Amino acid sequence: MIEVRNLYKKFGEKQVLKDFSFTFEQGKPNLIIGESGTGKSVLLKCMVGLIELDSGEVKYSGTDFLRMNFKEKKLIRREIGMLFQGGALFDSMTVEENIVFPISLFTDASEEEKRERANSCLKRVNLENVNHLFPSELSGGMKKRVAIARAISMEPKYLFCDEPNSGLDPKTSILIDQLINDLTYELNITTVVITHDMNSVLEIGDHIAFLYRGEKCWEGNKQEILHTDNKQLNDFVYATKFLKNFKDKLI
Repeated sequence: MIEVRNLYKKFGEKQVLKDFSFTFEQGKPNLIIGESGTGKSVLLKCMVGLIELDSGEVKYSGTDFLRMNFKEKKLIRREIGMLFQGGALFDSMTVEENIVFPISLFTDASEEEKRERANSCLKRVNLENVNHLFPSELSGGMKKRVAIARAISMEPKYLFCDEPNSGLDPKTSILIDQLINDLTYELNITTVVITHDMNSVLEIGDHIAFLYRGEKCWEGNKQEILHTDNKQLNDFVYATKFLKNFKDKLI
């Protein structure tokens, strides 16, 4: 479980996060949704220490990450898997080399152990016999699945996914959603998904926070989101602003 309390982050005069609090539940996909530019990716980067918060608490299993020393933070980072927006695979490395990269970085595993782990992760994402291919030889969906395989290669307790369906067609997006959902429950991971894709919300949104101008404006699940009276959330879900503008142009 991850708990964040009273997070504030400002860039110059722009307040990006304002008093954001949320509990990310273990064994569930926890979604942070909202329009582009509302602070979702900044929130994720603050939670893993890539961006320094102005104030607040980020607790992993009850321990405040922000108050840990370097050695303690390194131990937590070993338990974190990251799925970046563009996949972030190393172009000069093969699929297998990409997957074993974090294993080589954080463990003393033998080459055979790393190879076995890579094969196991590839099998789990329904990709086999692609070990020696390079990212340039893969489709967009295959690249994303390799990135997921790398993210779970260290058997993480926590999985962070930043816009996992970015650049994918609708059919492939559904497959990626299902894969993230299945891995979350099978491995009992605390999964954090940053997205503005409503298809993802309705597929895997078991625990959702809606971020609006840096503040948590709503919290619930995929069943409740369709029946909310929250105006900002309804504007996001049903795109009522866009529909109204389109209607006005027709008139």
